[in-house]
Amino acid sequence: AGSLMTTKHSQPQSTFAKGLTSTSTNPPYFKAAESTEIPSYVTKCPSNGLCSRLPPDCMTCNTNYSCIYGKPATFDCRVKPHVHCVDQSNHEQENFTINMTCQFCWQLATTDYVCTNSTNCMTVSCPRQRYNATCTVRDHIHCLGNRVFPKMLYCNWTGGYKWSTALALSITLGGFGADRFYLGQWREGLGKLFSFGGLGIWTLIDVLLIGVGYVGPADGSLYI
Repeated sequence: AGSLMTTKHSQPQSTFAKGLTSTSTNPPYFKAAESTEIPSYVTKCPSNGLCSRLPPDCMTCNTNYSCIYGKPATFDCRVKPHVHCVDQSNHEQENFTINMTCQFCWQLATTDYVCTNSTNCMTVSCPRQRYNATCTVRDHIHCLGNRVFPKMLYCNWTGGYKWSTALALSITLGGFGADRFYLGQWREGLGKLFSFGGLGIWTLIDVLLIGVGYVGPADGSLYI
């Protein structure tokens, strides 16, 4: 009886063990599905374009941080899987070199990156106000360090007000406060309207102040 119980209990256990062994060592279907999946960075990589013009997300480079700042530097790069590019002779290649200036991304010229704007700070103030911006390096621009970085920038946003329109209103209808109404300064506009432009004195002063850009939009933005 003891041997019979041992046989009955050991048989299903061995069968379960075989089932585990067969499933754990034979997953070819899932591996094949993973290998055929196209990475997300491929959408950023132009097909059959120049390797030197590929965005940094499409390649892997050996970064040389010992280069001399401000001097030309050369880096050895290799395209990532599923990325195809060519050289100047239209020959497909995987390994290539990138020529760039030795500098960190936050040291680039302002035209080489794009930053977020702030509409909560005054552009016309003393001292000039700054705001915390998040900047991203443009594609095809290569640099050292993080391509997304914080930076303190001067307030330079615009609300769509035109300096020429404000000046024209100040000259023609300034006595009725049209220039101040246009700039969103309602209290000053009402003051000029009911005082007939301060008997002309306020009107002349506003023409001068708007002309030199001292008086701007009430929301603190810049003229177009």
